Amino acid sequence: MTHKTACLATVGLVLFSVLGLTGCHMTLGPRFGIFGYPIPLSPYFQDRQEDAFWMKERYERVPILEPIVPGAPCIALDPPSDDEVMRALEKARPVEGGIPLLHEVQRNNVRITKELIADSIDPPRVYPLIGPAQLHHVRYKCTVYFTETTRVGWPVPYTTKNEDCREVVYIDHDHLHMVGNVDPGAGP
Repeated sequence: MTHKTACLATVGLVLFSVLGLTGCHMTLGPRFGIFGYPIPLSPYFQDRQEDAFWMKERYERVPILEPIVPGAPCIALDPPSDDEVMRALEKARPVEGGIPLLHEVQRNNVRITKELIADSIDPPRVYPLIGPAQLHHVRYKCTVYFTETTRVGWPVPYTTKNEDCREVVYIDHDHLHMVGNVDPGAGP
């Protein structure tokens, strides 16, 4: 009986020392209790935050460009990218989501045309935190042609396909041009 008790005590001591060496229980630093464990989140929330950051970084800022040189042609910035057009279309008429196998809508065979419809420059004025600048208005009409496929799975499964869908999205690319002497070291 004493031999069994000695063996169990030895095994218990070895397990206790091995458990202490794993780093799981003998940690230093703050203890957060139940909040110290990771909480699983849906990828939906991460995608939403990434999309908001992408839109702010790419499309929601107004650039401030160099002054307009007298006699030089004043042309607009680049036309909107296909990504910007599709994001604007998705905001105006969303198809994302749906219920798989019950109701799904897809846009296929997408073709985009971009047309400059307005290009004007306002007279100079002083903008807070920027200084004297001119606002350059640029407006594009973007027409998106696509095939819309709608699949319904219940109660009666069917698929409809509209081959000649067309949506029009207007995108403004307003930006500022500095006015006056932007290099204070240069002469008049």
